[in-house]
Amino acid sequence: MQQHKQQLVVPSPSAPTSTQVIVERWRDGRLERVVDQVAEEVPVALTYHGIAHVVMLATPADLEDLAAGFTLSEGIVERPSEILSLEALRHDDGTFEVRIGITADRFAKLLRRERNTSARTSCGLCGAATFEDAIRTPPRVSSSLTLSTSELHDALRAIYNHQHINRETGSVHAAAWVVPGEGIRIVREDVGRHNALDKVIGALIRANEDFASGWFLITSRASYEMVQKTATVGVPLVCAVSAPTAFAIRLAEQTGVTLIGFAREHQHVVYTHSSRLKPE
Repeated sequence: MQQHKQQLVVPSPSAPTSTQVIVERWRDGRLERVVDQVAEEVPVALTYHGIAHVVMLATPADLEDLAAGFTLSEGIVERPSEILSLEALRHDDGTFEVRIGITADRFAKLLRRERNTSARTSCGLCGAATFEDAIRTPPRVSSSLTLSTSELHDALRAIYNHQHINRETGSVHAAAWVVPGEGIRIVREDVGRHNALDKVIGALIRANEDFASGWFLITSRASYEMVQKTATVGVPLVCAVSAPTAFAIRLAEQTGVTLIGFAREHQHVVYTHSSRLKPE
């Protein structure tokens, strides 16, 4: 997929990604009042040329990445060059908005899709108004990418050092972009696993990266829409620390994506297209 740098990118408004609360902690029969660090979760509206499309609950960081990744991975545009501008705003009431400019033909198509709904943190098919919108089958992924078992597990060990918000709160997901021979290049975190992946996709768009040259590592389960997003942007492999669903496995098989699950220390399970993973 041909990449394209954005013409207009406004930095995200600053906002804390976590906050302190006083809690009562019970442990081994002992009760104590302590300070706990919890993740922030805020409403984020994505608007296209002034028209509200979807409202998400997300971690207030890397919002331009979230908007760019969502726009591509949800099929609102077919290529990064059709995203013309991104502007993140923080309103006085504490809500956030990302204003996205896309080409006229893509905007006209978006209006016809009649999608305007609220998305929740754990949702799957967020904002889809019809089955055709939700159950999209992306083109088959074509890539010569391969990686070794040791590279896979090196990335699994390394990702925890990049999960800064999760280290404080223990409640956010991470998605990483990994390039064979180079290791982890980009990590994004969010309370929603779909948002974390979209943030990485958006970061790749803005960095003009080649989607076929690396793979995704996600600290969540591999559900259908996670594989759908992976295939839509042309990434050939996605590895999850938890389980995939049967629906996700079928889509990965159909689209040529290598799907790995239950990736933990000393173990992993390859569900589809195992030829990309080379044993030692």
